[in-house]
Amino acid sequence: MAETTVPVAEYQLIGLMEGGGVGDLLVDLGKKQGRSRLQALISEWLRMENVVVLTGSGTSVSAGGKTMANLEVAVFETIEALADLPASIKPIVQARREAVEKANAGQTEILGFEDWLSFVANAVVVEETEDAPFSGVNWPGNPKPSLKDLKWFVDRLRMTIFAECALSLPDTGPKESASQIPPQLAFLSKLVARDSNLGRTHLFTLNYDTLFEQALELLGVQYFDGFTGRAAARFDPSVYGLDIYYPGEVAEGRVRRFDKFLHFYKLHGSIHWFEQSDEMRARHPDLSPFLSYAKKSPKDKAAALQPLAEEVPSVGILPTVNKFAQTLTMPYAHLFRSFQVRLGIPQTFLLVLGYGFGDDHVSRIIENALMNPSLVMLVVEPNPNSPVIERIRSHKDLGKRAFVLCPTSDAFADVPYKHATFDDFATSVMPDVQWLDDFLRLRRFEKQIASYGKPSNTGAGPEA
Repeated sequence: MAETTVPVAEYQLIGLMEGGGVGDLLVDLGKKQGRSRLQALISEWLRMENVVVLTGSGTSVSAGGKTMANLEVAVFETIEALADLPASIKPIVQARREAVEKANAGQTEILGFEDWLSFVANAVVVEETEDAPFSGVNWPGNPKPSLKDLKWFVDRLRMTIFAECALSLPDTGPKESASQIPPQLAFLSKLVARDSNLGRTHLFTLNYDTLFEQALELLGVQYFDGFTGRAAARFDPSVYGLDIYYPGEVAEGRVRRFDKFLHFYKLHGSIHWFEQSDEMRARHPDLSPFLSYAKKSPKDKAAALQPLAEEVPSVGILPTVNKFAQTLTMPYAHLFRSFQVRLGIPQTFLLVLGYGFGDDHVSRIIENALMNPSLVMLVVEPNPNSPVIERIRSHKDLGKRAFVLCPTSDAFADVPYKHATFDDFATSVMPDVQWLDDFLRLRRFEKQIASYGKPSNTGAGPEA
């Protein structure tokens, strides 16, 4: 008799067990039952009154985005290939790259990319402030960089980061199922399918790219992002206090909430933000010139960088520790305050995706919010060996409210980074919703209409 192969369990949900220890809540359920139990829990949590989502760079990887470590590599490779690289900047970049290599080999510990960037950005302030308490900074190598060189360096850092984050949503086309469409579409459609009588969903992101905005508009989901106006939108935080309703004559004589709607917050700014007359404005640039940028070699990126960067506004804020100081000004002060306030509301479900807890000021807000006795947090982490898991384990004394979804060791060994990624969670783990199927059918119908009347490959037109 042939042996029956037992399917490998895909996921583990790490949290506080009934016995008081931390373990896998899906451990004895098997593959099918484990997935069913997981989806039931997520459905239950999504029915909580206040749903808050925090996303990081991991949610953009499938669309060409980079994690912070990979972003650092790409940025330095491009800067080193620039024809006008000052002689004083080259040893600074080389020293940083050598330090990263030693750290990756386990030989030393170094500052994270954000910490390192903050020192470079703050050095400019030191150099250009006449009444500073000290007059200079020691740098690796010679010659010492001038103020002009440092400003060049910070500007090129901004430009390269912008170019790497100028992402476009992949072509949707007519797809048969949610697993075939960009994960941003699947995720948002399932997220806004909540009962409209519940509180509105609040989506916070640390990303500069506009992938979520592109997906929201493609899905027809209405959203408030803190800006009012069309031509050059102005930041106005009062819009977060508004909502969208059907008029009474449409809703059978009574006012009814528009169902596909959410509030959207970009905590670290965006590639479509720019400052004008001391105000923060927003205008979406044409991203088509950047479609092939990510696939270029460092040399070709360097050649394309200057003319491309001159066509678009600067990114909201650089990814540096200095952004903690920048968050004290508008609009960042309001956005971070909103994040903190939303997490303090009773009956809150916090879903964390694509975030490695690398921003101390963000992580501090989250961990302080765990004091909210009715908050439930789910962190989706694709690496079962990630230090993030141990970090969440440390919250076990706060009760059964902090969970980590990650692959089992066997599933990760079989296919690394397949399970519990943003793409997997959005398309496979989150419960399906009917209106996503309706959206896919509509897209197929639109494609059929668009193709009607076009000549076929054989040159024959449509039948009369």
